[in-house]
Amino acid sequence: MNKKIGLFSTLIIIVLLLAGNPFFVVVEGSQAIITQFGDPIGRPITAAGLHLKIPFIQKVTYFQKRILEWDGFPNEIPTKDKRYIWIDTTARWKIVDALEFFKTVSSERGGQTILDGIIDAAVRDAITSQKSTEVIRSSNQLLENLKVLQAEEGFIDEGALEEISFGREKLRQEIVQKAREDLGTRYGIELIDVRIKRINYIEKVQRDVYERMKAERKRAAEQYRSEGRGIRADVEGRTGKDLKLILSEAYKEAQRIKGEADATATKIYADAYNKDPEFFSFLKTLETYGNTVDKNTTIILTTDGEYYKYLNKITP
Repeated sequence: MNKKIGLFSTLIIIVLLLAGNPFFVVVEGSQAIITQFGDPIGRPITAAGLHLKIPFIQKVTYFQKRILEWDGFPNEIPTKDKRYIWIDTTARWKIVDALEFFKTVSSERGGQTILDGIIDAAVRDAITSQKSTEVIRSSNQLLENLKVLQAEEGFIDEGALEEISFGREKLRQEIVQKAREDLGTRYGIELIDVRIKRINYIEKVQRDVYERMKAERKRAAEQYRSEGRGIRADVEGRTGKDLKLILSEAYKEAQRIKGEADATATKIYADAYNKDPEFFSFLKTLETYGNTVDKNTTIILTTDGEYYKYLNKITP
């Protein structure tokens, strides 16, 4: 009888233990904390596999071992030169001490809340201590390019050529360092990295920037037009000069050709007339008659005059 009672009691205990689910599984990429009446018991369980707990008394809380994502809300922050910008940041973190994390934060949502305050404060401190150019740009490569453009085109705004000594990358590193210092080791959290996703001016500053860009482009366009008018005047001047030179050379060549032609014609006439001087004299005299005598002309000549001799020989 006693054996039956003992066996029955053992079976009841086993059933109760099984009903209370004494087994739990830690999957890969997770870790667990066993609590008893709300207080953690022992060290965190980080090894994946099947584990035991006391049913009804102990409870298991799971945390991620993998890298977790934090995304902040875009904030409107003034820079050192009083320009308001929207800045949007993101971060990666992980739970490195689950026991400390459970004691101080208790949940991953709580860890996100802790990071909200620490990272936002670090970002705000870093942004307000630097000029907007230091926040936006990471190097002076733009400066070198603009100097080349200014040397070539001469219309780049001097304000656009401000040299940076800090830059966005160093600013990001400063944010990470400051956040890690504020975070410390008391939360069991390791902050892996903080990144700036997006930086933008607020609407009013954007309008001012766009107006400045448009004014600069208009000035550049006017510079191009002015240079174009100068080039056109130079081309037209050189064209007019070349045209006059061409016409002058053409006129000179035409006169030379005409002179040579007249000389050749004169030589031909001279050669022809030299063969019969009397005939040449006769033709020239006839030309003189045609040029000097018309129907209204009255000429008084002596019969022995040179001019009359050919008329005198005309027979009626």
